[in-house]
Amino acid sequence: MAQAMRPNTAGGLFATDGKPHPLQDTLLAVTLVLGLTAFISAQFHHLHLLSSWTGLAGILAGAYGQWISVTTRERFGLILGLGLAAVGFFLGMAHGGLFGGVVG
Repeated sequence: MAQAMRPNTAGGLFATDGKPHPLQDTLLAVTLVLGLTAFISAQFHHLHLLSSWTGLAGILAGAYGQWISVTTRERFGLILGLGLAAVGFFLGMAHGGLFGGVVG
């Protein structure tokens, strides 16, 4: 009856290995925050500098996080953050770019 006392994490989407991963968790949080910031600020044309730079930083942080990620939970959150950052980056580039170009 010992198996009833241990949680089954082998089949879940957010399965973890039970070990702490502070660097990966920090990159996950940073990527999500940068992605959300880029995505939300991309909805406003005059915030294209913010959305393009935070999107670029979110893409870089998320890519490095994917490279060193260990668990599915980390990879899932990083993909969400990367997607938001990429959309924010591309919309920011379309609205004026990284250096404040004139939009026609």
